[in-house]
Amino acid sequence: MRLILAIYLLIYLISSPSLANETSLKVSYFKDGTEYTVLGEKTAQGYRFNADSNKVLNLATLNWPPYISEEVCNKGWVFQLTVALLVSKGYQVNIHFFPWARSVKLVEQGDMDILFPEYFIESSAPSDVIQGKKRRELLALSNRFTGGELALLKRKGDPFQLEPNLSNLKGKMIGVVRGYQNTPEFDAMMDSDQFSTIDAVDELQLMKLLVAKRVRLIVGDPEVFNFSVNYSELSNRNKQALLNGVEQVKPALKYNHLYYAVSNKYPNWHTLLDDINLALIEFKQSGETDRIVNLGSGCELDF
Repeated sequence: MRLILAIYLLIYLISSPSLANETSLKVSYFKDGTEYTVLGEKTAQGYRFNADSNKVLNLATLNWPPYISEEVCNKGWVFQLTVALLVSKGYQVNIHFFPWARSVKLVEQGDMDILFPEYFIESSAPSDVIQGKKRRELLALSNRFTGGELALLKRKGDPFQLEPNLSNLKGKMIGVVRGYQNTPEFDAMMDSDQFSTIDAVDELQLMKLLVAKRVRLIVGDPEVFNFSVNYSELSNRNKQALLNGVEQVKPALKYNHLYYAVSNKYPNWHTLLDDINLALIEFKQSGETDRIVNLGSGCELDF
């Protein structure tokens, strides 16, 4: 009887969707009318695709649902698009999830090859990792692809209204995620200490800071705030308290496209950047980028 129960348990575990998602992954894409399917695997360091290729890439990213996250089914559309783009050019893809500030550090130092998804980096943006260097001296940006809104959030009922030149941000306490680019105007004000900031490790922590009245405003992608709360381990009651306690400041600061940032310490980084840009063009022209974005995570959300 014990043997039979053990066999049933083993069969259940092997067939369990959650376990299957952790041990293997599948990315499919169309190119020149042909569908390609790439099987990946969970490794001790992250997620590997196209393991037979000797053109090895290590990519650093973050949990940023719904765009990309280990908690989202199929890891999100940015994950799927990234694998498809790079495998289509023959690369072995190794994706590693870290807090964003660590991902930035690893790529700017040259310990990893690609940082993604990144917002546009101004040529004047200083590196927080290497003293005296600009970020664009360390990283090369790809062509842009689909992104999302960047906005301020406030507590529900707060009368704050944003002025077009952002002048009424002066003197405010604002929550930001450590290491994020925002908009050139916002970041210039932040770098010149025109308002005070509290750094957070992610969007969930920002939401908690806002509702707890530690800050007057927070900045980020509204979708990411929503998904970060819903995918958290908080109780349903606490999730609703966070989501119902905040509202977006209209209008949004900006629509931010996304980019890949390639370390200039990667051998032949020019070739890598050209390959990424060519793949982005090919996928956009064929409609494959839109197909992957519209497909989303490819499964029902279950909050």
